Amino acid sequence: MALIINKMIGTGIFSTPSLILSLSGSIGLSLVLWVIGALVTFSGLSVYLEFGLAMPVNGGEKNYLQRVYRSPRGLVESIYAFQIVLLGFSSGNSYAFGRYLLFALGKHEVSEWLNRLVGCAVITVVIWLHIRHPYHGTRVFTVLGFIKVMILLLVVMLGLLVLTGFITLEDTAPNDNFKDIWSGSMTNNGYNVSVALLQVIYSFKGWENANYVLSEIKDPHRTLKIAAPLSVAIAALFYLLVILSYYLVIPSQEIKDSGVLIAGIYFRKIFGDTFSSRVLPLFISISNLGNVLAVSFSHARINRELALENLIPFAKCFSNLNYSLLLHWAVTVIVLVVPPNGDIYQLVINLYSYPGTWINALVAGGLIYLHFNREKEHWGNTDWRSHWTVCLVFLVSNLFLALFPFVPPPQSYDSGSYPYYLFPVTGCSVLLMGALYWCAMHRLSV
Repeated sequence: MALIINKMIGTGIFSTPSLILSLSGSIGLSLVLWVIGALVTFSGLSVYLEFGLAMPVNGGEKNYLQRVYRSPRGLVESIYAFQIVLLGFSSGNSYAFGRYLLFALGKHEVSEWLNRLVGCAVITVVIWLHIRHPYHGTRVFTVLGFIKVMILLLVVMLGLLVLTGFITLEDTAPNDNFKDIWSGSMTNNGYNVSVALLQVIYSFKGWENANYVLSEIKDPHRTLKIAAPLSVAIAALFYLLVILSYYLVIPSQEIKDSGVLIAGIYFRKIFGDTFSSRVLPLFISISNLGNVLAVSFSHARINRELALENLIPFAKCFSNLNYSLLLHWAVTVIVLVVPPNGDIYQLVINLYSYPGTWINALVAGGLIYLHFNREKEHWGNTDWRSHWTVCLVFLVSNLFLALFPFVPPPQSYDSGSYPYYLFPVTGCSVLLMGALYWCAMHRLSV
């Protein structure tokens, strides 16, 4: 349960609401997207539960894709391998850790490169901890999972106190944001809606985390059937309440301008520029650390599984877990350092989330195929079955997220320092690299 909560409650809920509100244009549409994100997450959880209970071993999507897409042999696994290795980084969480740490230290306006260097430092420390003290690493993110829930509970309680009048804000009318919640909605802009929903999905990422390391869980069936749904339900409920709390306290325009630091501004609005408004963002940075620990823990093990099946270059080297951890470190640092100045956080989380939409669509389509070919595929001997409508919701939503970022936004759209098509083109290019690598290896083996 701690593994799932640690990955779900990371930078997303403390950093993306500003971007989501800016893209959706209105309070009302952003709330709708958060609800849709929760529904998509639960549908995805159901799909992964059925696969995970049928195949309770390490690997996650790799195993599910292998089960369905058996011909041509190794193609879909190679595509997945390149996506998870090259774009399964911890850059967004590491960057947000640096932003909140510097904010807690009173440095509100700092160099972009200082944020990146702090991000590089934290992923370095995390990888060192996993290599030298693996047991302590897992204990740390178990404790941090509890701290994250406490932070979310504090945010919700403060919002409730503002709503009931027990806390009075000096410079903000608490309910101003709810006078006309649909004003400015970007309902006619498919690109904005799809990217906003993609960032909502990023905030919910982590519900599938247990599927990656089922071989290392004592009772995988109990974990998947009880801990996973409970973790997602807790996180989804807290997320919706936290978003409402943000909207009660911070004016909408100030939310849009806050960037990654919306939670820090939330605490400053309530406590002023006091010791409390410094300490609480520090706890948020610590919660981001827990996410970095959880992601690096699970993704390094996926990298090792892919190497053991010879699906990535230098497979013999990366079949060693320590080298797989170093591979995750290298990719994370490269993604933090290489992009030029700009809105790197939004770029990073889009790069992280986007390719997964294609993988999720393949997984959902594969389960639909198995349902309609049960006898032929010998499928259905598990104690969990996803209804076909749930599979369809997961499939259609991921196809929407995969295709609409290619639709040019209106000319009035401000893409910032990076062109709007950068992340979908990069994501698809990485998937194509996996296919080309498979072709090269297939020719060599003939």
